[in-house]
Amino acid sequence: MNTIVIEHVSVSELPKAWVAQLSQPLTNRVTVRIEEESLPADNAEQSSQPNPLFGLWRDRDEMKDVDAYVRAQRASRF
Repeated sequence: MNTIVIEHVSVSELPKAWVAQLSQPLTNRVTVRIEEESLPADNAEQSSQPNPLFGLWRDRDEMKDVDAYVRAQRASRF
């Protein structure tokens, strides 16, 4: 797990949403600790499944030779 700790940060330098949650004067200094969160179990399973859009055009005849296809697409521009 990665953690970032920033010490002696002025409250006035924090994002407005954070300042709104603190009951501290803007002149005070605080320590900010940012920790990495793990994905919930249902999201972890979802991220391991392949994206259905990956390889969407793999069966198209004109894209069998990708380099030739791209060259043909770019030919009108150059």
